[in-house]
Amino acid sequence: MNLMRRILVRASESRWLRDRAPRFGFVRAAAARFMPGEKPEDALGAARTLAASGISSLLTQLGENISDRAEAEAVTSHYLNLLERIRQANLPAEVSVKLTQLGLELDREFCLGNLTTLIERSGAPDPAARKTLWIDMEQSSYVDATLDLYARAHKTRPNVGVCVQAYLHRTEKDAQTLVSMGATVRLVKGAYSEPAEIAFPKKEDVDESYFRLAKMLLGPEARRAGVRAVMATHDRRLITRITEWAAAEGIARNELEFAMLFGIQRAEQLRLAREGYRSGVLISYGSFWFPWFMRRLAERPANVLFLIRNLFSR
Repeated sequence: MNLMRRILVRASESRWLRDRAPRFGFVRAAAARFMPGEKPEDALGAARTLAASGISSLLTQLGENISDRAEAEAVTSHYLNLLERIRQANLPAEVSVKLTQLGLELDREFCLGNLTTLIERSGAPDPAARKTLWIDMEQSSYVDATLDLYARAHKTRPNVGVCVQAYLHRTEKDAQTLVSMGATVRLVKGAYSEPAEIAFPKKEDVDESYFRLAKMLLGPEARRAGVRAVMATHDRRLITRITEWAAAEGIARNELEFAMLFGIQRAEQLRLAREGYRSGVLISYGSFWFPWFMRRLAERPANVLFLIRNLFSR
């Protein structure tokens, strides 16, 4: 991990910065590049605009590590309301949650109950109208619990998906298990601070891991098992490698699904949609945005220039 990325990831973990940095206007202005606003109305409005261009959305309320049952129940209620608003608006949008938002650190069964409630609300009697309820992946210490709850939920409710991180050494083995389950998987690179014995420290190694995993999740065994694989990356080189490999394998463009973050690679999002690929955007909202914002900068440190421009333009 290069120095700039390491600094940004550390900043995302700082409670002192989390409490103070959002007070500065230039920080809020820079963060606005990556999120349409703090309210669900802002996210729904952005999803509506993207839908007009043939781009689907994945909505998530920022927040993590809840340690109060009432707060976890409030988050669950919030997402139930959001799912209903998506249904009423007939938006091509799904929802993604963090298990630590739903009470994972309080009680695993309590968390599973909240998760199950959301999966059921995402479902529909008609399979064609069924939405996937996505589970985000957090730090490596949560991977086992996350995959365990995902597997338990998936046994009876197949409309649930999980995120896996290409930078973790363990993910190749985890992906093999998910393929055998016929899982729904979103593949990301990963943006938490992890030691070298747990995660690949070099970008080129992460990229190669990502490509290997993409081929596994899109390969013949995965397709036979009914795996839905979403390639969540802004890396145009990787996108080109994946699309060229898929074309050589005879995979139709409308069977390939890509996802990016709101405000990043907008032209690429539109290009993929125009060329017949399934293109989606993760839209984040909420007041707990500073740690998330730092991790987004860490994924592409060149975005720090945007922050600096805002600082000196004041």
